[in-house]
Amino acid sequence: MPKRKICVVVTARPSYSRIKTALTAIQIHPDLELQLVIAGSALLDRYGNAVDFIEKDGFKIAAKVFMVLEGENPTTMAKTTGLGVMELTNVFFNLQPDAVITIADRFETIATSIAASYQNIPLVHVQGGEVTGSIDEKVRHANTKLADLHLVCTSDARERVLKLGEDPEKVINTGCPSIDLARTVRENPELDFDPIKKYGGVGVELNWQDGYIVVMQHPVTTEYKLSKAHVQETLRAIKKLNYPTFWFWPNVDAGSDGTSNGIRSFRELEKPQNIHFFKNMNPIDFLKLLKNSKALIGNSSAGLRECSYLGVPVINIGNRQHRRSRAENVTDVDYNHNQILQASKDAIARAHYPSSDLYGNGSAGEKIAEILAKVELTFSKTITY
Repeated sequence: MPKRKICVVVTARPSYSRIKTALTAIQIHPDLELQLVIAGSALLDRYGNAVDFIEKDGFKIAAKVFMVLEGENPTTMAKTTGLGVMELTNVFFNLQPDAVITIADRFETIATSIAASYQNIPLVHVQGGEVTGSIDEKVRHANTKLADLHLVCTSDARERVLKLGEDPEKVINTGCPSIDLARTVRENPELDFDPIKKYGGVGVELNWQDGYIVVMQHPVTTEYKLSKAHVQETLRAIKKLNYPTFWFWPNVDAGSDGTSNGIRSFRELEKPQNIHFFKNMNPIDFLKLLKNSKALIGNSSAGLRECSYLGVPVINIGNRQHRRSRAENVTDVDYNHNQILQASKDAIARAHYPSSDLYGNGSAGEKIAEILAKVELTFSKTITY
């Protein structure tokens, strides 16, 4: 029998780490053929050129889709989604996959789902059923209703997908592939590279060997006009903390221009001497950086997913991860520099937490490949409730 052609669309740097081990497992599976499509901000230098890391990891790319419009506001998000539908439709028509995989909840993912569904191509959704409280949650649930197979990451997420009316046999809790990488790091946690020497970045040289924190703060799409004010609260707190800090650039979402401008203006006017800025890192290096840090500050889902498994203390700021399942390593604070400062001091002073398997035990990639090889992949012509 011919191999099943599995087309995976990666649209942003976090999506790659969330699917990398599944890509590897699909690529080496004797009954599967990987068709990897890279699109959106994963192709852009200002967001870290994730495509470079993907190619260095040895993956062959079947197609590249340039679809991101400048502006970082709700209108450009909508237009980028429209461009994505048009471009991905052509890609799927040419590749003729047996199934398409879309990942999580970014606005580009709904373009993947629409382009596949309207061509009657079975759609597989990874990370469905989770909640976050912003436009991302609407996109995630819309992907769920368009999908034919659901590979969720938690038992809570599975229950939510079932409540949306999906077939129980097609809703499978595999755990999150990003935890596979975290498991590798937990088994070999040594920080065996100098982040500044290896990745460059912008900012002062840091004496980080005796301890450091990591900051990742993205805009909230439903609060995009406040992005600059939000990030400057965090910047004020981290400067006052005066502790070595590795800070990562925001994702391409509505408001990311405000977040970026807030960082640049603060950097030029306040000249913080304890912060070094990066665009991106290899996923394993990034997780090693997290594992060896005192804490992760910001609003990245990595704090609730990978850091729960690694036991890293997390200060989660604002509403971006509202209602998402979390372990005991997460402390929630508002967009208030005094709250952020005090919570950061408390996190630095304490030990790491016990590892949590809330998002899986580190074997999701292999599970996903086996499911894709064995499950009946059919396009759902009817939806039952």
